[in-house]
Amino acid sequence: MKIHGKVTHQALGPGFWGIESTDGQQWRPAELPEKYQKEGMNVEIEAEELEGQMSVFMWGKAIKIKSIKAL
Repeated sequence: MKIHGKVTHQALGPGFWGIESTDGQQWRPAELPEKYQKEGMNVEIEAEELEGQMSVFMWGKAIKIKSIKAL
């Protein structure tokens, strides 16, 4: 799937990086590369949804990033 959105830092628990897509969905990458960990950065991501992923963060759907680029 392709996701267009903004990087956001969520201060829940110890904190984590998420993506808020242009269509209003929330995505929680399993690993967001450090160079993209910038609040408000516009990105385009090719990803796959991770089914059954358990997390302490009650925010967004878990995804695995296949490719990412800044816009």
